[in-house]
Amino acid sequence: LEGLNRHSSVHAAGVVISDVPLVERVPLFSPKDDIVSQYSMKDIEAVGLTKFDFLGLKTLTVIKNALNFIKESHHIDLDINDLPLDDPQTYQLLMKGETDGVFQLESSGMKDLLVNFKPDHIEDVIALIALYRPGPMKMSQDFISRKQGKQQITYELPQLEPILKETYGIILYQEQVMQIANVIGGYTMSQADTLRKVMGKKLVAAMEKEKPKFLEGAKKQKINENKAKTIWEKMETFAEYGFNKSHSAAYAMITYQTAYLKAHYPVAFMAALLTSEKDNRDKIIKHMSNCKEMGINILPPDINESQKDFSISGENIRFGLAAVKNVGEAAMESVIAIRQEAKFTSFLDFLSRVDLRKVNRRVIESLIKCGSFDSLGNNRCQLMECLDQAMDEAQRIQKESLSNQASIFDQMEATGPSETNGGSSFHIPNLPEWDRKELLSIEKETLGFYITGHPLHGYKNRLKLVTNANSATLSSKRDKDTITIAGVISSCAERLTKKKEVMCNVVLEDLQGSVNIIFWADIYKKFYELLHDDEPVVIQGSIDIGDESLKVIAQDVILLSKALENPYKQVRFMVDAEKVSPEGIISLNEAIQKYKGRCESYIHILNEKSEIIVH
Repeated sequence: LEGLNRHSSVHAAGVVISDVPLVERVPLFSPKDDIVSQYSMKDIEAVGLTKFDFLGLKTLTVIKNALNFIKESHHIDLDINDLPLDDPQTYQLLMKGETDGVFQLESSGMKDLLVNFKPDHIEDVIALIALYRPGPMKMSQDFISRKQGKQQITYELPQLEPILKETYGIILYQEQVMQIANVIGGYTMSQADTLRKVMGKKLVAAMEKEKPKFLEGAKKQKINENKAKTIWEKMETFAEYGFNKSHSAAYAMITYQTAYLKAHYPVAFMAALLTSEKDNRDKIIKHMSNCKEMGINILPPDINESQKDFSISGENIRFGLAAVKNVGEAAMESVIAIRQEAKFTSFLDFLSRVDLRKVNRRVIESLIKCGSFDSLGNNRCQLMECLDQAMDEAQRIQKESLSNQASIFDQMEATGPSETNGGSSFHIPNLPEWDRKELLSIEKETLGFYITGHPLHGYKNRLKLVTNANSATLSSKRDKDTITIAGVISSCAERLTKKKEVMCNVVLEDLQGSVNIIFWADIYKKFYELLHDDEPVVIQGSIDIGDESLKVIAQDVILLSKALENPYKQVRFMVDAEKVSPEGIISLNEAIQKYKGRCESYIHILNEKSEIIVH
């Protein structure tokens, strides 16, 4: 067995294209339902076949859905392929880094780059997408300085200016390597493409063969040998980081299109974004939080207004009925079809018109709990209390209707808390609504999200007093960093360790999303009661970046309300030891100057205190 292949794998999105049936050119095999080449990617090319990578982007569906929403709400047929590429509003959005949901520009690092770089035309967007990778990021500061005129742009030869002007004198694209080889080294474009490949793949032996050829070509064009060597060295350095401009430009167009939609039609764009992520709970929470920051309200499901998925309601977004737990798409499609004849006027009117085989008790209960019937005039507590009686009455009305025994009371409207139909009286009890905490809890149970409120909303403006991270910013932290995060416990999954002790995987939810937190047995035992309370908590722990996901290892837990009683005790500055004066006390001005970059969250505390203690 030693030395044999362990398994066969399939190249994601890689499609082999041939001018004759593949079986005549390459051995095939069939894992599951696919037909796959037995040759690897490089061997396929060596035998003369073409391999294409076909990438499917969810973003294209987002754009399509946004265009549909724009047509419905604004009555505009927007041609996404004919947008003005010099739109100031779009570049303003990019310069501010307000790019949640914008293709390729969502990460915190990219937002920082946007704010510093301040792109103002499409070539800048193309360059940013090529720059934001581990290698080229080293060049980003030079790139920014040159764009802003802080660093002089120079060219080894005048012939290089037309090639490198768009990237401020820096070799960024593979196509630029090809152009330089063509213009300076006298290569044909086909030969230049070969050079691009060997440089990009760092094939040292092949590059050594190409160097004399390049220098000879430059000599024929009467270019100084030292200049030619300098240019070759720069090509060698940058070619390994080079990116296809063609690829970057294609991505940049989609980036620009999504940014344009967000800048001009934010409600339609966010509705499309939410629809595309309807099965991803964390993404939904993140986008809902982003909507609130943009002044867009997410409205709860409404039996008369909601569509199957997210939809637009004026300047707000309405939650879809199919998103409610225990409510199937087929049931909601039947409800929406019946509603097209006439809107529902009351709870009993709804029950008596829908197919109670499809819209069963479980479905109706979920619709009540999430607030779908709130607009019909009765509260959720009342409807839950009379649900069985209402369903019996609705079934009686449907039977009468089927047997054509229409009652003289059929057209009578219910008054007050009772509805009278078919000679029988159906009463909705006069009960107060559930309290706010219970409403939110039941809403979360049926939707998976807090829509009309969140347990953290009352603390929103003070969270930075006691935290230094949230679920959205954790990805920018380093392994082993100490973080403090606030939220509500949405689930606790206990399991036994090898020592037969009980540990727990906790999901903490905040206003931006959720994070997995590991409680080892001793810590779990210590904070068991706090973790099984419904109150918001503050958890301190260390970042654990694994192979598959980021987690937090818990160290300490405190109730959020208690932490806020004395927030100054919670403040910690992570600073280098040598920067702190021997006695550990520094002045306010010194603190702001030295530590501003690391403790933006606490600047308001620094402004309140004449001096601080740095731990």
